[in-house]
Amino acid sequence: MTRTKAAFIPPSTIEISVLVPVMNEAGNIRPLIEEISAALTGRRFEIIYVDDASTDDSPAELASCAADIPELRVLRHQTRAGQSAAIRSALLAARGELIGVLDGDGQNVPADLPALEAALLAETGKTGATGMAAGIRARRQDSAMRLLASRGARWIRRSLLADTHPDSGCGIKVLHRSLFLQLPFFNHMHRFMPSLVRRHGGVVIGVAVAHRPRLRGTSKYRILDRLVVGISDVIGVIWLLRRAPRQGEVTEVMAGKKTAQKAVRKVAKKTAKKASKKASNKASNKGVGA
Repeated sequence: MTRTKAAFIPPSTIEISVLVPVMNEAGNIRPLIEEISAALTGRRFEIIYVDDASTDDSPAELASCAADIPELRVLRHQTRAGQSAAIRSALLAARGELIGVLDGDGQNVPADLPALEAALLAETGKTGATGMAAGIRARRQDSAMRLLASRGARWIRRSLLADTHPDSGCGIKVLHRSLFLQLPFFNHMHRFMPSLVRRHGGVVIGVAVAHRPRLRGTSKYRILDRLVVGISDVIGVIWLLRRAPRQGEVTEVMAGKKTAQKAVRKVAKKTAKKASKKASNKASNKGVGA
């Protein structure tokens, strides 16, 4: 697909930034980017891919896409840092008020992004709160072994973290950028997003989404590795949740302009008082000398 370069979109007008971490996903990149663009047609958006030190043709494919698709931005890690670090790099570069995240393997369906966004805004728009709309895969297209491992991980999260979200491992989600930036960053944090969002007072809305089999390439995670690393991650998240400050809602009670004006008046009053005292002392001294 070849597209004409669009007019420059000022950063302040971008509505949603879609973040996609990839590592050795050649062949999956262009089809997914084109699907994201189609799903957000008519919107002011950007797509941020982070290449986590790929060794295949992913860099060349991303360069080719960037030449055709003006909304695409590409970041690259010089050394491999992992999926959570790639998402974090994209988040720090993102300019949209809303953040969409999906996996780079093509199993998430970009056409679900508008529904996730609508669900988030419908829920948080009533109160002005922040939150996350997280996908729930209705029919997962994974191997029986992977489904079994996910079921075990879900049981552990529910038992130890009180994570009631039915599909915390689903990669597609939409959330407020301001909230995302407040979440603690650590390796594999993307697996615990619902718990972390709730820890910071955000709401979590589950939305049914589609899921499809991987058509190209292979998964970068081995089931045993996920299990061993997952247990240590859960222990760390338990510590985080227990250390969470019990802070209620914070309300601004005075506008910055008024505060500044009050400070200026206070300084001016003090200065005038000093000047008056100084003048009075001078007058007294003159009287004594006469």
